[in-house]
Amino acid sequence: MHIHLVGVGGVAMGNLAAMLRRLGHTVSGSDKALYPPMSDRLKDWQIEARPFSETNLKGVDVAIIGNAISRGNVEVERILNDGLPYMSMPQALAEFLLKGKQVIVVAGTHGKTTTTFLIDHLLAQGGKQPGLFVGGVRADGVDGFRLTDSPYFVIEGDEYDTAFFDKGPKFLHYRPRHLVLTAVEFDHADIYADEAAYRLSFQRLLRLMPSQGSVVACAEDPGVRAVLEGYSLAPVDWYAAAGFDSKQTKLSPSGKPKTFRRQGRLVEFDVPGRVERFAMIGAHNTLNALAASITASRLGVPERKIVEGLQSFPGVLRRQQVRIDRERSVHSGAPITFIEDFAHHPTAVAATLDAVREAYPGRTVHALFEPRSASSHRNLFQKDYARALARADQVYLCDVFDRDKVVSKERLDVKKLVQDLSVAGKKGPKKK
Repeated sequence: MHIHLVGVGGVAMGNLAAMLRRLGHTVSGSDKALYPPMSDRLKDWQIEARPFSETNLKGVDVAIIGNAISRGNVEVERILNDGLPYMSMPQALAEFLLKGKQVIVVAGTHGKTTTTFLIDHLLAQGGKQPGLFVGGVRADGVDGFRLTDSPYFVIEGDEYDTAFFDKGPKFLHYRPRHLVLTAVEFDHADIYADEAAYRLSFQRLLRLMPSQGSVVACAEDPGVRAVLEGYSLAPVDWYAAAGFDSKQTKLSPSGKPKTFRRQGRLVEFDVPGRVERFAMIGAHNTLNALAASITASRLGVPERKIVEGLQSFPGVLRRQQVRIDRERSVHSGAPITFIEDFAHHPTAVAATLDAVREAYPGRTVHALFEPRSASSHRNLFQKDYARALARADQVYLCDVFDRDKVVSKERLDVKKLVQDLSVAGKKGPKKK
C-alpha cells in the first residue's frame, strides 16, 4: 500500500512514517519546510519527502493528515475533491499498529513522556519488549518508537485535538487495556473552553476501559480524583508519596494508595522495593517511577527486574537534561550546571525548580523561561507563572513566541510578569 503523510516534518508523524515503512508499505511525505533533524532522519529511513503539491498524491492509496494541517492546504483540498481515503495520525496508529495489542496508554497533563519511557524500559527489563510510540527521545538516544511482536504496546496518550476533521483528543483512538493517569489540570486553552471541558476528555477515555483492564492513578492530584469519582468500570491502583492522607480524600474505589519514601537518590517503594539510584530528580519524577512500577508489576515483571530497570533508566532528552556540568565556572570559579527542561505549565515549572533546589542544595538557581506553548502564550496562567518562577533566585524571561497567535487581550503580559516577580523578590522569604 502507498501511504502518504501530509505534514510529515513533525516528530510524531515522522516516526509514524518510519514505522509504516518497516511494516512494508510504500511511504512518502510532504511538509511546507523540512529541517534537520527530521529531514535527515527521513533520508536515513529512505522516505521521500517534498514540499506540498498536488503531484505528491499520484498513486497514493491513503493519506494520513497531521493535526498541524488546516483546510486550504493544496494537498488537503485535492484529497477532499478527489475523494481519496484519508485518516488522522491517531487513526493510523490504531489501524496499522495497535490491533491485537494490549495497549498501555499514559495520559495526563504532566509526566506523560517520562512515564511512558519508564514503563517501556521496565517491561523490556522483564523480557516483554513492547511496541512503543512516544513524543520524545531517551537520554541515551533511543528513539520514541519501536515495532515488535510483543502483545504489549506502550503509547503516550495526548489529549490535544486529533485533526482539522476530528477535534476530539488523540487518546480516544488508542483503546487502552491499561491506563495510567498522572495528572489532570487545565491546559490547552486553545482547544478546551474551560476546566470542565478538559476533564470531560479524560472521563470519556475512562469510559472506554474494559472491565478486565486496569487504571493506575495519582491520588495526590485533585483532577485525577475528580475524573475518577464514582468510577467502577475497571480496577484502580492509586499511588502517592508517603504521608498522603487518603482518609481525608474520597478515592474511588476506596483503597490505600501505594507510596514511596525518598531521600536523595535512595527510593523505597511499597511496590517494588528499594531503589538505590534513580536518574530522575524531583518528587514528581519519583511519582512517575512509582506509576511505572505498579504498571510493570501488574503485567508480570518481577520485583528484581523493576528495581534494576529503575536504577538503569537513563532519563529523557529535554526533561531535566544536564547540558553543562562544571566544577568551576570560568568567570566566578563556582560550580555551574545548565539544565534544559520542557516544562511549560506553571505546575510543571514549579515542580522542576523544586527538584533542582533539592538536587543542588546551596546553589543559586537561575531560570530562563520562554512562553512558547499554546497555553503559556495566554494570560490564563499569569499569576500562576509568577508564583512558580519565584522559586528561582534569578529569572530571565523571553517574550511570547509568535505573538500573533493570540489576541492582545488574551496574551501573557511578560512585562507584568517581570513586575510581579520583582515584588515577589522583595517580599518573599530569604533564599537559602
